[in-house]
Amino acid sequence: MKDHILAIDQGTTSTRAIVFDAAFAPKAVAQIELTQHFPAPGLVEHDGEEIWAATVQVCREAMDKVGGADAIACIGITNQRETTLVWDRATGAPIHKAIVWQDRRTADVCAALKAAGHEPEVQAATGLLLDPYFSATKIAAILDATGRRADADSLAFGTVDSFLLWRLTGGRVHATDATNAARTLLFGLKPPGWRADLAALFHVPLSMLPEVRASAGLFGETDAALFGRAIPITGIAGDQQAALVGHGCLAPGMAKATYGTGCFLVMNAGDTPPVSHNRLLATVGYRIGAETTYALEGSIFSAGATIQWLRDGLGLITASRESEALAAALKDNGGVYLVPAFAGLGAPQWNAHARGAIVGLTRDTSAAHLVRAGLEAIAYQTRDLLDALVADGAPKPTTLAVDGGVTANAWAMQFLADICDTPVARPAFQEVTALGAARLAALGAGLIDTLAEARDTAPAARWTPQMAPGERQRLLAGWRAAVAGTLAHAGG
Repeated sequence: MKDHILAIDQGTTSTRAIVFDAAFAPKAVAQIELTQHFPAPGLVEHDGEEIWAATVQVCREAMDKVGGADAIACIGITNQRETTLVWDRATGAPIHKAIVWQDRRTADVCAALKAAGHEPEVQAATGLLLDPYFSATKIAAILDATGRRADADSLAFGTVDSFLLWRLTGGRVHATDATNAARTLLFGLKPPGWRADLAALFHVPLSMLPEVRASAGLFGETDAALFGRAIPITGIAGDQQAALVGHGCLAPGMAKATYGTGCFLVMNAGDTPPVSHNRLLATVGYRIGAETTYALEGSIFSAGATIQWLRDGLGLITASRESEALAAALKDNGGVYLVPAFAGLGAPQWNAHARGAIVGLTRDTSAAHLVRAGLEAIAYQTRDLLDALVADGAPKPTTLAVDGGVTANAWAMQFLADICDTPVARPAFQEVTALGAARLAALGAGLIDTLAEARDTAPAARWTPQMAPGERQRLLAGWRAAVAGTLAHAGG
């Protein structure tokens, strides 16, 4: 029977396919690592053809484990957001490597637009800030780098979901969903839709943009030649919004934090676009039919990437799991703080020119102190986001739902609960992003009637705050001083 759901999870570091059964239990998985290209400092690229080839391969491998394409009722797609591709409509071939969300090549463009006074109008329309993180300036950079601006009508822009949808449907569908559109700096939140004035501001031809649809519904069918039969694609959402759905954060005030390459804290804001006065992002949480649920989001650029750097860049650990024992063996942090601004600072500072810093070094500082400082930085940055949420008038979450690789570190999760003074809960199944994509696809295919039918049960692990208030404030003061020094060095 065609009662399984295939979720494509195309992330920053890998491409994964997971098959779920009708009860949303995972039945098969396949994964391929994704090559990272760093052509110059601050520049990060992916190869669109590598993404496509890996997507087809992991889909075939995962489906084969459950009996092939005949077992699949529908497909859901979730993706690294903001990463930008431009391809030729005639051939489907990208005209440039994908510019990844972490890329900072357009920092000066954003700074110039900000200096010209455009940020308030952009934020009012899109809920976003002027930063290289988002897609609009990346599109213009690709057009200018390739000299293809003059024939833009023959080109298509898309975030990774849109590119995969085009390829999966054999070039028949050029579309995206509202969650991905809302990350481009070109999409107005209310009324929802592409904005001609913003397209003009960022020098992006409207003809390149995909159709925007709800997050659940029929987007198209796969080319039958790919998997042996045409399979409907019925759900799409950016990775952080998919995780919001996967965690079951379906009521206003519910929040989740995903710790992958970066960390993304997203709170359900209900049916009205929120307004942030503390440099958080208002965005689309998900759209079902004509009804949009909005979200308030804070983005940290380096979470798991910090641990990866300690491992691969400095060689202080040989495996990420070693960080837990090293941190736990110390009686305290020794006054050492690591500000992981490797690609600038995200929320709430939003400084594209900031660079990483380590402060508080003494002759007693050891490798373990640096590793612990990296883990602590993840918690401090999360606390900054929660403080900004509360300052914007949002309720403090009664529990912070978490997922991602870093959450396997029990010491880091206890420190997170302590610094945030908030209980932290981790679900049994960690691939929450793929789970959210599967739920949206199931809804779009009519396998379930509402997202609420697929809510999670009790968490598998929970940490409650244990730190004394005075110790928490002392540590936070040290962190804030370290961030202030980093910003001063960056000139902002």
